[in-house]
Amino acid sequence: MLPETKALDALGELKRDYQDFIKINYEHRAQNCETCPVQGACCLDAHFVNVHITRLEAAAIRKTLGKLSAEKQKAIYGRAEEAVEKYDLKTTGDTFAQTYACPLFETGIGCLVHSESKPAACISHACYENESDLPPDFFQKEVENRIERLNERVYRNALTWLPLPVWLNLINSTAKEI
Repeated sequence: MLPETKALDALGELKRDYQDFIKINYEHRAQNCETCPVQGACCLDAHFVNVHITRLEAAAIRKTLGKLSAEKQKAIYGRAEEAVEKYDLKTTGDTFAQTYACPLFETGIGCLVHSESKPAACISHACYENESDLPPDFFQKEVENRIERLNERVYRNALTWLPLPVWLNLINSTAKEI
């Protein structure tokens, strides 16, 4: 067993290392999000986004969001609830076929968890003009396997990877109960 706080530290280090690796080796081939003429289009494309995270990643996101004002947190968790309802996101079935607009993107700001708890899939994917410029999938799979092992050490059972808005709803419900 691993305490959640230690696992969050390990997860943060893993994600920082992965972000650095992608930034150094691949991101220079991608369009800069800050200068993109359609900023956020990729994150808000409800026909494209299907990022899945673990419970541990959800806890990291909750920790990051916890630094924001209560009003801002309420708005973000509200967007997550709306996404689950609007896109009929489930915890069962082929959840990887489910798509949605990301509730963590805010126009004029960008990804609200970019520097602290951005999901591995989001780190891997940017606006690359050529598919050949994308990082190979096995890098993301390797990082996600390590995330899953951390998740299992904290919560024992291998919890499923779920769409990000679903996990945000689950952790928000947990936060309300505490």
